[in-house]
Amino acid sequence: MNQFLTFVRKEFYHVLRDRKTLFILFGMPIVQITLFGFALTNELKNSKIIIVDNARDMASQEIITKLEASRYFEIEKAPLSHNEILAQFRSGKIKAAVIFPANFNSDLLHANKAQVQIIADASDPNTATTISNYATSIITDYQKALNGKNAMPYQITPEIKMLYNPQMKGAPNFVPGVMAMVLMLICVMMTAIAIVKEKELGTMEVLLVSPFRPIMVILSKAVPYFLLSLVNLATILLLSVYAMDLPVKGSLILLVAESSLFIICCLTLGILISINTASQQVAMLISLVGMLMPTMIFSGFMFPIENMPVPLQVISNIVPSKWYYIIVKSVMIKGLGFSAVWKETAILLGITLVLLAISLKKFKVRLE
Repeated sequence: MNQFLTFVRKEFYHVLRDRKTLFILFGMPIVQITLFGFALTNELKNSKIIIVDNARDMASQEIITKLEASRYFEIEKAPLSHNEILAQFRSGKIKAAVIFPANFNSDLLHANKAQVQIIADASDPNTATTISNYATSIITDYQKALNGKNAMPYQITPEIKMLYNPQMKGAPNFVPGVMAMVLMLICVMMTAIAIVKEKELGTMEVLLVSPFRPIMVILSKAVPYFLLSLVNLATILLLSVYAMDLPVKGSLILLVAESSLFIICCLTLGILISINTASQQVAMLISLVGMLMPTMIFSGFMFPIENMPVPLQVISNIVPSKWYYIIVKSVMIKGLGFSAVWKETAILLGITLVLLAISLKKFKVRLE
């Protein structure tokens, strides 16, 4: 019994002295509860939409006022042409556009019916459907209020158009998210574990004192996972094209190049984790929990980032998978070129360089 209590006491001392273990035991649950409590919601708020009021009459103004009063939308009024509206969608600045035709109030009064066009970005089908439903519901409420004041019923018919994904398939949203998640987990976790394994077995020291340069030791570990990740990328793209009927609308070369940059970023992150951990278990936990959650929550794959509190929106900017997800959707789903994703590419490259600089600095400190 005394021996048992001694081992129990020893384990307590071990846990209390290990800051990484304490963080995993107590820090991770707190972080998870906080993030899931604030971020996980399917409700859309503050979605950016454009209203084009070609009628400029009483009926259109009343509906616009109701849309502005809603907390679901962040509205910008602009007399844009059709091509200008499409440009706003391509840039990702808006989620939807509500267009009132000329003579809207006149049609409503004389023909007892009028149309409102709602255009939504269906590259994310769930968001597009929700936004369209919100706007339609507000217009329907106005119609009911109008009918209550008049003997003749009025009918307003929203005309809804879905860009990039008219069939409202789930694949255009699912595939980019899976690409970000798979590449992130494989590159980070496997690189971290492979290098930590060498440290656990004691062979890393042998490699470091060999004529082989230390930085080359690390690169030799990363290169195989870079190639394996490219194979994973090819597999995902083949499945999306032939199994899910989701062709690459943009440049395949650009998509592969952007994916290669993301893979290098993830490999660098895996190296940084391996340098700061001493066991495979810790490296795996940090890789899984630390990478899976941000990819799911902060990439925009499952939950709209604009719904989150401002501090979490700021935090999402340092998550590489967020920028890669935007790039894949723009190139693969919308068919856009480099001019549409250069900003996201620059940010992803900047994150990669920062991670690489930190990794090299930490690695040099270990060698001293």
